[in-house]
Amino acid sequence: MKTRNLGNSGLEVSALGLGCMGMSFGYGPAADKTDMVILIRKAVEMGVTFFDTAEVYGPFANEELLGEALEPFKNQVVIATKFGFAPDQEGRWSQLNSHPDHIKKAVEGSLKRLRVDSIDLLYQHRVDPKVPIEEVAGAVKELIQEGKVKYFGLSEAGVKTIRRAHAIQPVAALQSEYSLWWREPEDEIFPTLEELGIGFVPFSPLGKGFLTGKMDEKTAFAPGDFRNVVPRFSEEARKANLALVHQLQIIADAHQSTPSQIALAWLLAQKPWIVPIPGTTKLHRLEENLESVNLRLSPEDLDTIHRVLDQIKLVGERYPIASQKMIDR
Repeated sequence: MKTRNLGNSGLEVSALGLGCMGMSFGYGPAADKTDMVILIRKAVEMGVTFFDTAEVYGPFANEELLGEALEPFKNQVVIATKFGFAPDQEGRWSQLNSHPDHIKKAVEGSLKRLRVDSIDLLYQHRVDPKVPIEEVAGAVKELIQEGKVKYFGLSEAGVKTIRRAHAIQPVAALQSEYSLWWREPEDEIFPTLEELGIGFVPFSPLGKGFLTGKMDEKTAFAPGDFRNVVPRFSEEARKANLALVHQLQIIADAHQSTPSQIALAWLLAQKPWIVPIPGTTKLHRLEENLESVNLRLSPEDLDTIHRVLDQIKLVGERYPIASQKMIDR
């Protein structure tokens, strides 16, 4: 497994990480915990050193899973987790809360569930408009000074927020959605990250599964799968967006690879400080994804992909309205 540095932070991780959310949360019923412990440990055996979770995934269940699975590999892997949500009066984890006292309380819980003495990379899950980002960065800075956190990250943060946070506590990585079907970060985010020496961790690098080529407009999602309410996964949108997958398949066939591998290789080719975190609950998909690290796309391949992207109009928003409102601009 090749490695990459997340910007200038000094944090070195495997070129592909493993997004673990879907093992416990978001895509219908949680997968069997014993099976997922085995899968995570297989990922370590195959060279993955970067694992992504959050307290809200479950909530808590995903952190507990990683804590159990990765306990034998302390100091050999990098675990990233996130704070920033809190339960409302009905117990739904839908409220933003990045007040410093809440951050510190969240970190204590994450440390116990992850079975570690220090969190390798701590992200603010979503920017909280009620709390100045300087206060958030200051609270994390204190946690770093106390040895409870090693590196600070942001998720779905805009340029102004990134700059303000970075001025208080250097930001090691930004985690936001980025893939062949969501390229918005290229316009303003990438130049800022490059200037400041911040790494980038794309989540949903396979378009929440759509870019794998394994679904079409007739695909049914399980109850509780959040894609049921995502506009980009409506039947009409999927039917229209299959044009992108068909083109990916043509390129994949030329390389004797798969659409997933092309999509991940494309991401890795964009910047040397990009580390995607595709998720899966299946060993053969993990193996397929990891093989993309060794797939080299030529300049001609990349030009072809960009021409395809310019010709295809993708349909549907990537989040429902309520979630869109939580995205920092």
